[in-house]
Amino acid sequence: MGRRWGFLIGFLIAVGLLGSGHGEQRPPETAAQRCFCQVSGYLDDCTCDVETIDKFNNYRLFPRLQKLLESDYFRYYKVNLKRPCPFWNDISQCGRRDCAVKPCHSDEVPDGIKSASYKYSEEANNLIEECEQAERLGAVDESLSEETQKAVLQWTKHDDSSDNFCEADDIQSPDAEYVDLLLNPERYTGYKGPDAWKIWNVIYEENCFKPQTIKRPLNPLASGQENTFYSWLEGLCVEKRAFYRLISGLHASINVHLSARYLLQDTWLEKKWGHNITEFQQRFDGILTEGEGPRRLKNLYFLYLIELRALSKVVPFFERPDFQLFTGNKDQDAENKMLLLEILHEIKSFPLHFDENSFFAGNKKEANKLKEDFRLHFRNISRIMDCVGCLKCRLWGKLQTQGLGTALKILFSEKLIANMPESGPSYEFHLTRQEIVSLFNAFGRISTSVKELENFRNLLQSVH
Repeated sequence: MGRRWGFLIGFLIAVGLLGSGHGEQRPPETAAQRCFCQVSGYLDDCTCDVETIDKFNNYRLFPRLQKLLESDYFRYYKVNLKRPCPFWNDISQCGRRDCAVKPCHSDEVPDGIKSASYKYSEEANNLIEECEQAERLGAVDESLSEETQKAVLQWTKHDDSSDNFCEADDIQSPDAEYVDLLLNPERYTGYKGPDAWKIWNVIYEENCFKPQTIKRPLNPLASGQENTFYSWLEGLCVEKRAFYRLISGLHASINVHLSARYLLQDTWLEKKWGHNITEFQQRFDGILTEGEGPRRLKNLYFLYLIELRALSKVVPFFERPDFQLFTGNKDQDAENKMLLLEILHEIKSFPLHFDENSFFAGNKKEANKLKEDFRLHFRNISRIMDCVGCLKCRLWGKLQTQGLGTALKILFSEKLIANMPESGPSYEFHLTRQEIVSLFNAFGRISTSVKELENFRNLLQSVH
């Protein structure tokens, strides 16, 4: 009888183990599951989900946005890559050919762009060129018209505005050059190691409101990792938490680009660029990054929502009849403005926009102090871009930080945008051509990252 009961109990245990899956080997997780298992559903501090963003971006927005960014107005960006690093002197310049930037010859840039770096029409060009000339002379020439004198003062006031989140290049400097962004694409250059880590370390450690006692996950320049980082982060106010997530999202987006346009083959016959799934896994695999990679990808989506919201808020500025994407080619300029407005109205129709009204609410004095801290921290990050040793990385770093800074400027200028005149100069709220080009190209980079995540999902499905 005892044997019979023993056999029966053993049999039932075996059946139970089989039923619960312990008696059979489960299929191993795919690399796609390890990278993307947490990158789904609702985002923190948002009412939007990843799937809605994927569908909207990849099928409704991305193709038209890429077409716009290939136009002359958006492909030429003026930048000073020779500005010295304001924080340290020992910059190790990348000597690799893929780190180099090829500037434009003067005859390659459309005349309308060269003659007016932030103008919108021929009439506006003439007026503001007078202003610039007067400003360079260091005084308001009384022989100028009253309208021009007023414009000089207003533009000077704008240039010194405390609403700017970035320290912009002096595009009148002889060191500032036009760069064709299509001929100098963002991709893997081989710039890595301690010099690259130093840049990101300074950004995170000194500009993200983080005390030195809190250790950032997977920081290659710090020892003694602690598990207190995310409990500290969740305890921050929503503004400071958002600041960290924006920087993390930008970092993640750049890493997606480098993995998607990786130098796979380099021979005397050709260079072959493409998706490097190993590189992507090293940066975002949940196991290889101890859970950090998927968090970074979710922050990328958060960044996407912030920039998308800014574009939806600034539609009235671009709808004004005086505004043109001025290059000198009248037909092309009109066609591009029509495409621009189509894209902006598509963006405005997005159903789950980020609600920025939770930012800087509460006590007015404290909110203003926090906003100023927020602005100064981000402005400092824009200055750190001049310390990047790889010129191509510096180019795209400067453009994307200026683009994000412009998006933040828009989000915090809602009343100024609402009070803009329907025609004529807008003195209270204004975007320079540099800001416009960086704003749309920066969002184009984030949009491309979201599209590339779909490509990597598919590529990693069969990888274990």
